[in-house]
Amino acid sequence: MEPSRDWTIPGLTIGFAIVAVSGAVFLPDWLLNQMVISFSRALAVVGLMVLWRTGLVSFGHALYFGLGAYTVALLGKEFGVSDVLITLPAAALASAAVGVGLGFIIRKYREIFFAMLSLAFSMVLYGIVVKTEALGSTDGFSVLSPTLLGMSSDDAGVTLVSLFLGLCLVGWAVAVLVHRYLKSVLGSLTTAIRDNEIRVEYLGYSVAEAIHGKYVMSAALAGLGGGFLAISLGQVDPDSMINWTVSGELVFVTILSGPGSVAAPFIGSLIFELIRTYAFEWLPYAWQLIVGATLLIIIFFLPDGVWSLITRLAAGRGDKR
Repeated sequence: MEPSRDWTIPGLTIGFAIVAVSGAVFLPDWLLNQMVISFSRALAVVGLMVLWRTGLVSFGHALYFGLGAYTVALLGKEFGVSDVLITLPAAALASAAVGVGLGFIIRKYREIFFAMLSLAFSMVLYGIVVKTEALGSTDGFSVLSPTLLGMSSDDAGVTLVSLFLGLCLVGWAVAVLVHRYLKSVLGSLTTAIRDNEIRVEYLGYSVAEAIHGKYVMSAALAGLGGGFLAISLGQVDPDSMINWTVSGELVFVTILSGPGSVAAPFIGSLIFELIRTYAFEWLPYAWQLIVGATLLIIIFFLPDGVWSLITRLAAGRGDKR
């Protein structure tokens, strides 16, 4: 029997195209802004999903998320650079470079030690930023308006749509590349490492180097997501970019999304952003209660995330046919 065809990449292409056109043409600015924020977070969650498939959970990826955001902001503040073709790659590269260095330490640890060590590193950066006046301390500072090849627009709506379309393009490219990576030999080591590290070593692969590579990838994606978020908000500050609560939100979205597909983080991030927005509107002083209850429901009834629900629904429709 021939193996079934993988429809992930065609599905991603069609899905992102529909979302991009629908968002740019039909959605109001407030909802489009929510999608930009959620898709920025989704880029970081894609990297966390790769780590999760390896059996690792990071509670400190706000380190790279914030590093990417501050890289974009500092390039504008110190050097007057606002072109997204420079600032966004710089955000990813800066985070990847730090990930390479810290990866030599963190790749030696597993389970709760991996999670807490990553959290400790992120809080070190948080403490440095909070105490440094040149970085805006607790207040942060503004980000220059984005430009593309020297071109910009004074219309906030046009800028938002342009940012959204660019984010859809980058999100599609990231999802496709990560999917291809997971289908490769090195990518297939994710579940193998989670199941049995000793057997992977016997096959001739270095578990430490494999984890190191996945960690750097996740750091780069988190930095890229942080860069997009800094541009969309027009402001950076430690509490919304680097604090441990940001890492918690990323882990929350990872659990909500599930590890089943590279498309899941984008769906899960949008659901999380809508839940948080409406929860804050309905219960401004207890919105965390709704978010926490949502997490409990996911853990109890959908342990593999919302993607598992989508898979079940698709399978059910296939059976009816």
